[in-house]
Amino acid sequence: MNQLDALRQYTTVVADTGDFHQLAQFQPRDATTNPSLILKAVQKPEYAPLMRATVAQYKGRSLDEVMDRMLVRFGCEILNTIPGRVSTEVDARLSFNTSATVARAERLIELYQAEGMHIDRVLIKIASTWEGIEAARQLELRGIHTNLTLLFSFSQAVACGQAKVQLISPFVGRIYDWYKKQAGAQWDEAAMAGANDPGVCSVRAIYEHYKHFGIATEVMGASFRNTGQIVALAGCDLLTIAPELLAQLGASDAPLARALDPEAARTLALDPVHYDEAGFRLALNEDAMATEKLAEGIRAFAADTRKLEALMQQAAD
Repeated sequence: MNQLDALRQYTTVVADTGDFHQLAQFQPRDATTNPSLILKAVQKPEYAPLMRATVAQYKGRSLDEVMDRMLVRFGCEILNTIPGRVSTEVDARLSFNTSATVARAERLIELYQAEGMHIDRVLIKIASTWEGIEAARQLELRGIHTNLTLLFSFSQAVACGQAKVQLISPFVGRIYDWYKKQAGAQWDEAAMAGANDPGVCSVRAIYEHYKHFGIATEVMGASFRNTGQIVALAGCDLLTIAPELLAQLGASDAPLARALDPEAARTLALDPVHYDEAGFRLALNEDAMATEKLAEGIRAFAADTRKLEALMQQAAD
């Protein structure tokens, strides 16, 4: 049994890509996208016509509407390839605006429904700001399921659990990147690998908290730098993995054992944690890594959204 098949015994495997032509070979249940992945996809010759056709079909509409229609077009292609759910992201520039995030999410869902896709097959991705988490809480009450992304801290995860969001995506690789950069020449790669990887440790703490307290929100580790991080999180509810790492797992027959266990988590001695808005903001502010990576992630997704808009504008001219 290769590592990918072994992983599937414990964890739902999700493909992290906008390249829907790659999906079939890895047979993931779900798939996730983000502005950076869609930007990467539309610059490939095989996807450029899809963007041009969408822009031409909705010429004269607002740029944000055409953008949403293109995201949904990609999402529908993905849903035609996989049996499960696709995650589609709300414009990162709305990350601090609850009402605008809710409105944009509702439009994305309406567009998916107009294409015949069931609401339960779509997760709306929202940045894990306080405003984004509140938007997700409101959306979940309306039956629209959410995936809270750019999640780097325990405090963000606790607030998401309180909001009863469907799923969270803690970013393993970006946490690892921050600590490695901070350590500089003192970083010991071997000592900080596997179960000791700071990104892995973060996800494990969140997973154990959720399982111990019976929080239904799904935990989906994301943003991996190497297969060691993935193997160290075998047993997590879901893991969203880039195609190149899926291929590496599929090519390896090294042993892979369950690393996270819900039954073991229930036996731990953990204290309950709750945040109001002020407490959340203070806890996030106290976490330099999470504060920096959240801000950086929002800026990067916003920048890639602007690049996508520029490409669409060129296609319209």
